[in-house]
Amino acid sequence: MHRRGGVWAAFAAALVAICVTGTPVEASASKGAKGPDVRSNAAYVLDTTTGNVIYERKSNLVAPIASITKLMTALVVLEGKQPLDEIIEIKAADNWKGKGSFSRLTVGAKLSREDLLHLALMASENRAARAVGRAYPGGEPAFVKAMNAKAKALGMTQTRFDDPSGLSPENVSSARDLAKLVVAASRNRTIREFSTSPSHTVKVGRSMLEFRNTNSLVRNPAWDISVQKTGFINEAGECLVLQAMIDERPVVMVLLNSFGKYTRVADAKRIRQWMETQRPRSLARADSHR
Repeated sequence: MHRRGGVWAAFAAALVAICVTGTPVEASASKGAKGPDVRSNAAYVLDTTTGNVIYERKSNLVAPIASITKLMTALVVLEGKQPLDEIIEIKAADNWKGKGSFSRLTVGAKLSREDLLHLALMASENRAARAVGRAYPGGEPAFVKAMNAKAKALGMTQTRFDDPSGLSPENVSSARDLAKLVVAASRNRTIREFSTSPSHTVKVGRSMLEFRNTNSLVRNPAWDISVQKTGFINEAGECLVLQAMIDERPVVMVLLNSFGKYTRVADAKRIRQWMETQRPRSLARADSHR
């Protein structure tokens, strides 16, 4: 009896709020009640079940996105039905001529497209991403064109891609646009698996090289993450996108231009904690009577 009354009270309150404001209660969370203590320059948090915006800050600001790019790279490869067992050789053309060019994959290394995608998504391997782009029919120019076409198809109107790795500062988007990319990526089982695996070992020549996930949250048992990607170049700052179950609902988080190595992960934790404390008291009381 108490449970039913509590739930209906919460529903009635939400209905009144929608009728008065014309928007879901959560959509105005960042405008009314004090939001989470987010340090990233831009942020966007979306409930993918309801479509409600839970929190946002500068969500339409267009800025470099670094290796978040690799989610689109993976989508283009996988939706293009590129054979995952095909062996691709790392070539000098896969080197980036500017900063951020370090790679553990030496020129001449031969890996399957599957391994290259896995390393690009999980360990943010730049030569791996550039190699699969170069191996696309028509080469990298055709691949980048396909990336931009996919962005347009997803309604990412503030997005432009310039290379498959994200090392180019000309790869730009907004937090709101990137949420659309995360949702699309989350529908692909291979991207979900590769982006969230804690580690992956590949054979390069006679050596076995182990790579680890760049996002420490995938190794945290308190987090249920279905897809994620980190990114960093100087022009973009530290970036993080993910989809995770929080308070029993699928939530997309986009965090752009964080300063400091650990800020983006700390922001994700702060947002989660804030969300869990925002649960309506009436629903919390209803749960206590279950």
